[in-house]
Amino acid sequence: MDLLAENQTGRTAVITGANSGLGRATAAALAAKGARVVLAVRNLRSGREAASELPGAVEVRQLDLADLASVRAFGAEFTEPIDLLINNAGIMIPPLARTADGFESQFGTNHLGHFALTNLLLPRIRGRVVTVSSNGHRVGSIDFGDLNWERKRYRAAAAYGQSKLANLLFTAELQRRLAEVGSPVLATAAHPGTAATNLLKGETPVLSPLVKAATRLLAQTSEEGARPTLYAALADVPGNSFAGPRGFLQNRGAPKLVGRSAKARDEEVARRLWTVSEELTGVRFPLTVPA
Repeated sequence: MDLLAENQTGRTAVITGANSGLGRATAAALAAKGARVVLAVRNLRSGREAASELPGAVEVRQLDLADLASVRAFGAEFTEPIDLLINNAGIMIPPLARTADGFESQFGTNHLGHFALTNLLLPRIRGRVVTVSSNGHRVGSIDFGDLNWERKRYRAAAAYGQSKLANLLFTAELQRRLAEVGSPVLATAAHPGTAATNLLKGETPVLSPLVKAATRLLAQTSEEGARPTLYAALADVPGNSFAGPRGFLQNRGAPKLVGRSAKARDEEVARRLWTVSEELTGVRFPLTVPA
């Protein structure tokens, strides 16, 4: 199936972390079909270098998901209608670090930053919100007693799993809230399988060089890894869909709708996580039922 058979001219896509890897591949595919693509990136220089090599109408704006002040500034400055918000940026298995607001870096960047960004932009979104999760969500748990790893021993892989599980719970609760207020916007999610991106390079010191090399050997390209994201963004799928590769263990292959763990389907945890995320970020769901 050609997800980009239709021309995307006249549509605007905002993609976080679009200066490299999956985000850049997603941006290239949409821009090549005529979409106006906004690269929302932490490093403007890197973003501009990427934009110079991409086709079509591509622009760069600064966004640091690890700093809620930056997220708020981006939300306030972006006043145009948005057809696609693709929450792609993420960090994977770094040493323990804190965001500017004191959150564990993976939970703060992968989940809370995107949570705040989505809700700030939601009044201007008219199409879909696509959030990139991971098969790593299956090893994650939401520890409401210590979301930010302040009391227990830090385990980078477990923290990553928690952040990726949070992405799916966020998508589910966002779709429930959108439907409740009668919004036509859809919330979907995707995971790339195993893709050879910069997440498998120096940013993941927990992974041994041998594991990284073997993974890159078996992995899809960034362009192949972006296909589930494009599927979640453009295919005729219902809200709260989760797209991933159709191959063995969902590691590679053409995109399709895939399952998720039981923990990712827990509606009570999804609602509680939403409430806690509002409290931590100070950003709330902005839509109401039309009068």
